[in-house]
Amino acid sequence: MPTDQCLCRIIHQDRVERASQAMPPNRETDRLSLLFKALADQSRIKMLMALEQGEMCVCDLAAFLGVSESAVSHQLRMLRQLTLVANRREGPVLYYRLADAHVSQLVRLALEHIRE
Repeated sequence: MPTDQCLCRIIHQDRVERASQAMPPNRETDRLSLLFKALADQSRIKMLMALEQGEMCVCDLAAFLGVSESAVSHQLRMLRQLTLVANRREGPVLYYRLADAHVSQLVRLALEHIRE
């Protein structure tokens, strides 16, 4: 019968120490956890993928997703707080874009992984 647990209890201290030394500080793992939570929503993923094609305003994203501008603004606020998107104002219009190439790489790498 297959099991996901060891059949005996032996702690490999060298492996535990190596993992501990490689672990980033808690504040970084907390932010990483928030990042993955943000990416765990299909609407936010679609927004990020749409923004890979270029800047879009809230109205554009709402039309693209078929949801209200209010819903898009709420999601963009979270993405902006996590530095996944950035914005700029041009007159009365606020345009959003991916914050940097890493955001695109995260989404593309995850997509590549699930397609394997």
